[in-house]
Amino acid sequence: MTEEEINNNRGIPVENHTKLSIQVSLNGLSFCILDTTENTVIQSENVIFAKQLTPYTVLKRVKQLFQEHKIDQGQFSEVVAVHRNNLFGFVPQSFFDAGELANYLKFNTKILANDHMAYDEINYFGLVNVYVPFVNINNYIYGLFGAFTFKHHGTVMVESLLKRHTRLDNEPIHLSHAHSHGKEPTCYVYVFERQMDVTIIAQNKLLLYNNFSFVTKEDFLYYLLFTLEQLQLDAAFVAVKLFGDIEEDDDIYELCYRYIHNVAIFAPYLQEDSLTNPHKESIDFTVLNAL
Repeated sequence: MTEEEINNNRGIPVENHTKLSIQVSLNGLSFCILDTTENTVIQSENVIFAKQLTPYTVLKRVKQLFQEHKIDQGQFSEVVAVHRNNLFGFVPQSFFDAGELANYLKFNTKILANDHMAYDEINYFGLVNVYVPFVNINNYIYGLFGAFTFKHHGTVMVESLLKRHTRLDNEPIHLSHAHSHGKEPTCYVYVFERQMDVTIIAQNKLLLYNNFSFVTKEDFLYYLLFTLEQLQLDAAFVAVKLFGDIEEDDDIYELCYRYIHNVAIFAPYLQEDSLTNPHKESIDFTVLNAL
């Protein structure tokens, strides 16, 4: 289903140019509807749950969200579902075997015998992300819209950042900015709902992608410094870029600034030059970049 073209059994009219992107996790939901003719976000929302829910309860909340915003009555030229969880593992494409999905996950995540596993291919960068999607959510969306695309949030995160990094790497280097050019290792940290996605890229290749849950700012700093240490990256020199639910006056940023020399806030939206929406920074990064 991840590679299928949209085949909506409701018969979308040719003139329909709205895309729906929805992200589902046990901690919250978010969605975005994009008018592709005007390149404008016409509707979006982010919902954070008070506590972590079960997949069954999340499905009930998805149905409520769809009914509240009349999404279940809509017609879209494209529908993309993004599954956010920590049941994933990246595999080099050259070593990937579609018949061994469980073996890629069983050593670093808890999977059940009846879990359905899927994978996303990032062909340009030679990567495959193996993961466990929320099957009940997929079934519900398929029942509404027919065939659609679904991905893991790590796929969207890594592919988007790799594309951005590659674009920087191909730009002319000014001597005053040579030290921060795309060829140097860069650590991107996306902050959301007391979780952090850590993506480290160098030479247009993925060195590491992982997800951590944290409670305190000290937890956040520990996971970040530990990750850099494992890759033998010096916190005094590596560029660390924080984005998502974080600002320069946050306690987390101030603590990181004390231990990491080259840390900064940035907004790496792939559509940043063309998307006409004054509040796009408030839309979840993976929801926006999945479109």
